[in-house]
Amino acid sequence: MTLDVSTLRQTWPRPSRPRPIVIIGAGGIVRDAHLPAYRKANFPVAGIYDLNPAAAEKRVAEFNLPRAFRSIEEAAAVPDAIFDVATPPGAHESVLEQLPDESVVVIQKPMGRDLEGARRIRDLCRRKRIKGAVNFQLRFSTFMLAVQDLVQRGEMGEIVDVEFRLNLQTPWELFPFLLKEPRVELLVHTIHYLDLIRLFLGNPRRVYARSVKHPRFPNLASTRSSVILDYGDQIRCCLSINHCHSFDTKHTDASARIEGTEGCAIATLGLLLDYPRGRPDRLEVFARSNRQWQEVPLSGGWFPDGFVGVMSNVQRYAAGEDAALVSSVEDGFETMRLVEACYRADAEGGVPL
Repeated sequence: MTLDVSTLRQTWPRPSRPRPIVIIGAGGIVRDAHLPAYRKANFPVAGIYDLNPAAAEKRVAEFNLPRAFRSIEEAAAVPDAIFDVATPPGAHESVLEQLPDESVVVIQKPMGRDLEGARRIRDLCRRKRIKGAVNFQLRFSTFMLAVQDLVQRGEMGEIVDVEFRLNLQTPWELFPFLLKEPRVELLVHTIHYLDLIRLFLGNPRRVYARSVKHPRFPNLASTRSSVILDYGDQIRCCLSINHCHSFDTKHTDASARIEGTEGCAIATLGLLLDYPRGRPDRLEVFARSNRQWQEVPLSGGWFPDGFVGVMSNVQRYAAGEDAALVSSVEDGFETMRLVEACYRADAEGGVPL
């Protein structure tokens, strides 16, 4: 019996009665992804707060939001809210401290600046009994939900090869806050792929990594990375990430390949090829049942659909409609452990000749 690839899951079920969302932070990612996602899903947004009142007011005008909160205390007082903490990683801990105990929260990735910061956030959530998820929205993108479905149906067999490859120009000027950060590429970008690999394969045994700067961006801590994850002698897993390919678009690439003993999936991350406008995402699969390459017709993409998925899962978990948080704070801490291991491997270096 052949597989109809159009039946692969691409969306997360919506909550039956979504709670109001309070957004804390009004930066570019909120403009480009959070608010378009909530508008697309018809999720109610109660208002937005930012340390810069002008930024919050600008988002209110752009998206016709009910209000800009004058203080974080005012934002935290909204009853029965889901708090969307879309702040820079160094600010997460302070914001969470000011939210009510037992709040329901989505925390923008990464979960702090380093593993120690992530540990404090995890422990804070435990102490305050916060139901928290980290916004690893690539897990919820249309194409990756479809790949997860393909694996769960047994169409891939045993996963034996995972590769992420980027060769493109990222507009770093859109992220001026990164100029002050001691860690950039692995922590802010490749963390998405490391997190997704953990979803499919769990934690690796060992890590080999190198993350480097580029002469055109001397003030950024790093813009290119090479990573190998050791899952034993039956699985190859590697990442080749170059954000500084400035030679037109002929050879640009943003792809993920997940290969099993019986099938394979290759995704094109179109968003990254012309960020933040993006190009269409693509997914091609070779399933056990079909034995031929087929393109999966996608109903959306990474932005904004992945953000819809994260919030849907959090809303449904808060209402008792989902049994678990897919990207919980506890699981997010494990991804931060993997990122930290990459930085340790980078610092310790390889074997000299």
